[in-house]
Amino acid sequence: MAKLWGGRFSQTTDRQMEAFSSSIEYDQRLYAQDIAGSIAHCQMLAHQQIIEETEAKLLVNGLNQIQTEIEAGQFKIDPALEDIHMHIEHRLSEICGDIAKKIHTARSRNDQICLDIRMFLRDKTRDIIDLLKQFRHVLVGLAKQNIHVLMPGYTHLQRAQPVLFAHHLMAYYEMFSRDTERFRDAFKRINVMPLGSAALAGTTFPIDRYFTARKLNFDAVSTNSMDSVSDRDFVIEFLAAASICMVHLSRLSEELIMWSSQEFGFIVLSDSFTTGSSIMPQKKNPDAAELTRGKCGRVFGSLISILTLMKGLPLAYNRDMQEDKEPLFDTIDTLSSCLSIYCQMLPEIQINESRMRNACKTGYLDATDLADYLVNKGLPFRNAHHVSGKIVQTAIVQGKEICDMPVEELKKFSPVIENDLYALLSPETMITRRDCFGGTATNRVNKAIEHALEMLNNE
Repeated sequence: MAKLWGGRFSQTTDRQMEAFSSSIEYDQRLYAQDIAGSIAHCQMLAHQQIIEETEAKLLVNGLNQIQTEIEAGQFKIDPALEDIHMHIEHRLSEICGDIAKKIHTARSRNDQICLDIRMFLRDKTRDIIDLLKQFRHVLVGLAKQNIHVLMPGYTHLQRAQPVLFAHHLMAYYEMFSRDTERFRDAFKRINVMPLGSAALAGTTFPIDRYFTARKLNFDAVSTNSMDSVSDRDFVIEFLAAASICMVHLSRLSEELIMWSSQEFGFIVLSDSFTTGSSIMPQKKNPDAAELTRGKCGRVFGSLISILTLMKGLPLAYNRDMQEDKEPLFDTIDTLSSCLSIYCQMLPEIQINESRMRNACKTGYLDATDLADYLVNKGLPFRNAHHVSGKIVQTAIVQGKEICDMPVEELKKFSPVIENDLYALLSPETMITRRDCFGGTATNRVNKAIEHALEMLNNE
């Protein structure tokens, strides 16, 4: 088959080289964006009287026919045509004849592919932002539903202080809200139109790039033709935002995996999102959470792949950049599937409220409150911390909790300790007293939930 670029060549392309250089296997996903971009380009060429209005209408009708054929599964793929652009242009020539050869006036595949990727990525970025909003709603709803549930907060994976389960969930709401903002900010740099940059130097034709940008709903037009065709910063930025988001999903996955174990027993995951063992009948494995944790590495790999791809490329376009699509597409698919599965899985978890609350009663989670009590009695905090530590050390030796030690024994460590201490050492009281902005007190968490719902409803 004759190549669209074959005029300079006297030999046919080696079959192995055709297969090696072909990208149609994966870039056919860009067909809708490629057709939309070509339609806008045709309309601009006619508007600028570079081609006739009747020619533009014929080309637009042909492009719409091609989209119908693709979506009906009637479009023929030929690896010899390399990519989606050449497939569409070849089919257009079959439909429209020689007029189809005018469609590539004032553009190159260099700015064409960059346009397609930007249009595709802005659509997928919107989808991910919508999924994040849905997931944040799930987190807030679960927090509101379980506002009364207490659990141990951890540092170094050791019981530290009691918190509300809702407060713990709202920490993830904050993480995914930041992720949302990162994608929104990245969207600004994605939604810049490169078409009209041609191969790298612009074009001699009197094009109107702003006309095309308006047709395609771009907020801005790229300002340097060389940068336009060689820029993949917007891909890297998207992958970085996706990697951070996957970190947050992986951290949540790790906690769900631990909480659903028999050692913790804090939650039970739905049968719909777990699997069994081929040999051990009793097993219920948290596969959705484990797979999400594992898929984190794929997204990190995509980011490193594109960073490595771009780091040594001279201006402007280089064929290396064809390798940007598979990591990008895989990341979009991976992140979208993880968010989707979590939106379905998280509302179905069962909370073991009594197990969580009982875990707050052991492990000396009240030691900090004892120290605070001593400070309020006049001791400097460092002295109070030392006294509380000594009491914990003694309680460990005796196999008791602090609240089980008689006041007479506690007075041996500090004479300021009185019976009023015990009322402060229940998990509920320790939570209620942390009534600072951002704290775990119930009224503070309720306000955080209300604020989150207000923000979500206004997005």
